[in-house]
Amino acid sequence: ACLMTSSVGRETTALLRVDLKTGETLEVISANDNCDVGGVVVDDDSKEVRAVTYNYARTERAFFDKELEHDYELLKSLGPDGAEVGIASKTEDEKTWIVAYSRSDGPTEYVVFDQEKKETKPLFVSKPDLLNYKFASMEDIRVKARDGLELVGYLTRADTEKKTPLILLVHGGPWARDYWGFNAQAQWFANRGYATLQMNYRGSTGYGKSFLHKGDGEWGVGTMQHDLTDAVQWAVDEGIVDPENICIYGGSYGGYACLAGLTFTPDVYKCGVDIVGPSNIKTLLDSIPPYWGPLRKDMLRKIGDVDADEE
Repeated sequence: ACLMTSSVGRETTALLRVDLKTGETLEVISANDNCDVGGVVVDDDSKEVRAVTYNYARTERAFFDKELEHDYELLKSLGPDGAEVGIASKTEDEKTWIVAYSRSDGPTEYVVFDQEKKETKPLFVSKPDLLNYKFASMEDIRVKARDGLELVGYLTRADTEKKTPLILLVHGGPWARDYWGFNAQAQWFANRGYATLQMNYRGSTGYGKSFLHKGDGEWGVGTMQHDLTDAVQWAVDEGIVDPENICIYGGSYGGYACLAGLTFTPDVYKCGVDIVGPSNIKTLLDSIPPYWGPLRKDMLRKIGDVDADEE
């Protein structure tokens, strides 16, 4: 038997134990109905699963080893408030760990963890010069789209006391996603008085097959773009942003969404920044070389049959 992740017969990927000879699933070890499996921690000797990581909005873990769970809880309590705990490496006997504390409002801090003494000591900071500055915190948010679909997003405020201009920072791909953490662009904008909103609109990865394929054929004037518009409206309704000063900004697909936003919802945005975004999907697909054929076919399935569209 072996361990594998699979979404066959289910919405999100699950961690399975599978009989390689028969293909039979012997055990569903771990699954989350909201998001796909992320990292898997396996015991080097016994090969038993110790923990499985998920990321719907923030990093979360399902533990199968009580001692490991206790160590993570201890490490979280010893680290900066609100930081996420990650293990960079361990010695072979697992008595000494290198632990990373990731924050949204500062650089990643690394410590050495003595697993027997249950103590940490500082090792280094990834970008120590940033310790001299005050940064804004990133909040994970939930937005209901107009059709009721729940969307995960991330908000970095420039001011918590008053409305500010907003930059809607649209991730590229579009088959990718945004994560919580230190985002240099969001911090740069916040430092200059602009709140930043990042949304995992439908078509983003990590949330299962249906969520991914809800974006098929929905570029530009469809629900992928509506999700972005609805997220902006949420920020307006929450009293976070000045509705007269909203910018849509992004690269690649994010640039395409910028152009679509300015074209089809011009009253929503005061301005936009398109970074290497395609303005013509047909010329984009026609530029794909023959040896990228499978990729092109996949893009046609998700975007629409551009080849047959004479307009």
